[in-house]
Amino acid sequence: MRVIAGSAKGHHLKAPKRAATRPATDLVKGAIFSILENMTDDWSLVLDLFSGSGALGIEALSRGAGWVDFVEHEPRCCDIIKENLESTKLAAQAHIYCRSVVRALSFLDKEYSIVIMDPPYANPSIGDLISQLANSKLVGANTVLVVTHSSRLPLSAAYDSLRLVREYRHGDSSINIYQKEASS
Repeated sequence: MRVIAGSAKGHHLKAPKRAATRPATDLVKGAIFSILENMTDDWSLVLDLFSGSGALGIEALSRGAGWVDFVEHEPRCCDIIKENLESTKLAAQAHIYCRSVVRALSFLDKEYSIVIMDPPYANPSIGDLISQLANSKLVGANTVLVVTHSSRLPLSAAYDSLRLVREYRHGDSSINIYQKEASS
């Protein structure tokens, strides 16, 4: 696993050694960032939920994000995110919240320009978490929400005020892009 573009391009990243962590492949990671580069110019604040090794948030930093908040509940993964941030020299632009996503959503209070959510593929509560994000102050009118999930677990076209803008499939991986519905 490596950073594929930007200032930290080519840096190898550590990953947790357990089967429950499923790092995004370079193909999926490349697709996510190609989509984002075409959808938004605002990379000031990024939220990386279910961070795992931190690869997606680190990729965002490498590509010019101003700040990334990482949320990961597994302490071993939090240590790996810290090591990966230090090895890429991006630690000064990030904070790691080592707690559950549900808990983090209850106290985070910034509006993010980009939210990346890469939950475990078997997580049945993905839709509930997207709804919780839709009703939080973390997602504003211009926020781009990226959700990766198994193609075998389809997500809805709408979660409260969030609407599906695009969906991409890469093998068993799907990438859904949501934004708030424009108010009339």
